[in-house]
Amino acid sequence: MTTSDSEFAQKRLTDLWQRGKDFLGVEHAILGGAMSWVSERNLVAAISNAGGFGVIACGSMTPDLLDAEITATKAMTDKPFAVNLITMHPDISDLIDVCLKHEMPHVVLAGGIPAAVDIKRLKDGGAKVICFAPALILAKKMIRSGADAIVIEGSEAGGHIGPVSTSVLAQEILPHIKDVPVFVAGGIGRGETMVSYLEMGAAGVQLGSLFVCATESIAHEKFKKAFMRGNSRDAIISVQLDPRFPVIPVRALKNKASESFMQAQRDVIDRHQSGELDMKAAQLEIEHYWAGALRKAVIDGDVESGSLMAGQIVGTIKKEMPTQEIIDGLVTQAVDYLSAK
Repeated sequence: MTTSDSEFAQKRLTDLWQRGKDFLGVEHAILGGAMSWVSERNLVAAISNAGGFGVIACGSMTPDLLDAEITATKAMTDKPFAVNLITMHPDISDLIDVCLKHEMPHVVLAGGIPAAVDIKRLKDGGAKVICFAPALILAKKMIRSGADAIVIEGSEAGGHIGPVSTSVLAQEILPHIKDVPVFVAGGIGRGETMVSYLEMGAAGVQLGSLFVCATESIAHEKFKKAFMRGNSRDAIISVQLDPRFPVIPVRALKNKASESFMQAQRDVIDRHQSGELDMKAAQLEIEHYWAGALRKAVIDGDVESGSLMAGQIVGTIKKEMPTQEIIDGLVTQAVDYLSAK
């Protein structure tokens, strides 16, 4: 590769994701996926400091905890980052207040269709709102509700997922959504793949699993080792027991927790059918199950009874690396790929 080839490829990559870079205010239009217990101050700051865009996973945090996490992250980076809020969180209004208090420039709303009033409050407070859209019709609905950008995440991703693969979602949505930036997520682990979606019209990408084994990630050593041992076939989707009782599928490495989730569903369904829990409360019980099981694995290192949420890209993760090295490697792969074209 000659110097001129490299310079041309670097310029080409810059052009391809310029819209995403401008929207996020970063060097590389790479969002860190919001992973509960993993996407906290250390990893978020590391991603932003490396030129990407870190995202705090609020998950089941209380407003006070989120307040402290934003403050701590700001002490570790002066680069842009965002907060990911779960729309079904019972304190969503108070969590929005915390984001507005900190003048967060971007807020991600996930875990369901966000209320138009929540989007409006954030936008009126000066934040750009990023929403997830699992289908074209929902992407259009989000934009009408005021979403400033969209993330489309395929079923290859880890954690809570939709039913459609990334490649199909990209073909369904990217040609038709031009008025806001669209970021593609799910199954992305190399620069060549990033470029392919950018060339289809994406403004950038979002990666989660690839950052779990970052040096700066606080995930337990046993959790990281499980990732490095895992392969793509080990990252399986949780089973829904009762179609009358919808459960958002979760992709995780198979272990004893995969089996115990079945019993947890049975217990919650029994309580729902007995009238003890209404549907929303029952779904929150399931969310609490995953939050608790995930903490067991990520923080405590219990990789048998804890949840090992992972995307199918886990099979390519073989060692612990600094976040800067991960991001630089993706960019180098992208430039090399464009140089060879």
